[in-house]
Amino acid sequence: MIRLHHCPQTRSMRTLWLLNELGVPFEVVTHGFDKSLRSDAFLSMSPAGRVPALEIDGDTMFETGAITEYLCESYPDSAMGRPVGHPERRDWLVWVHFSETVSQHSAALTQQHVMLYEDSMRSPIIMKLEAARLKKCYAALEDRLDGRTYLLDGGFSAADVSVGQAIYMSRHFARLTEFPALSAWYDRISARPAFQAALPVEGERLLYAEPFYPAWES
Repeated sequence: MIRLHHCPQTRSMRTLWLLNELGVPFEVVTHGFDKSLRSDAFLSMSPAGRVPALEIDGDTMFETGAITEYLCESYPDSAMGRPVGHPERRDWLVWVHFSETVSQHSAALTQQHVMLYEDSMRSPIIMKLEAARLKKCYAALEDRLDGRTYLLDGGFSAADVSVGQAIYMSRHFARLTEFPALSAWYDRISARPAFQAALPVEGERLLYAEPFYPAWES
């Protein structure tokens, strides 16, 4: 039994997408991105009160990087992972975990634009700095993807899933228009049925009410 605890448009979308790519049976429990994540019941599964939490093999996991590695090791025939000894193992690990570098800047911007409830709490300086840092990440990905179809030469993998979901979030704060290889890659991977199946469904409460949040002027 696999049960994913999920909030739409958050990092748990990364795990939902991967589960869809793996094609394994699973259940989804959808939570609001709110104080319910601080309940004793949820904290017993994810002690920082964050999604995803994944119930699997009679236990519970948290942290998307760990979940990604475990799922790929559990389903090696899926080709989503690169096992120990594989020539692409090192690059696979780098890009799977680079997704968190992207996500930490998106999380800071989500806090600034979405979560803070009074304008006086927001900082135009932080907005601009974090958006610029996202573009630094984009430049690294542009360099990697120049001449490649996917992040690894061996084909689509959980590295693309992990980074692709991070880009899904970051596009709300920094546009891809200056990065043609990255844009083409994102178009490819976001057309996959498993990605489409991980998107919010009608009636779910969205984290991002707007498609894009520009940095404020000071």
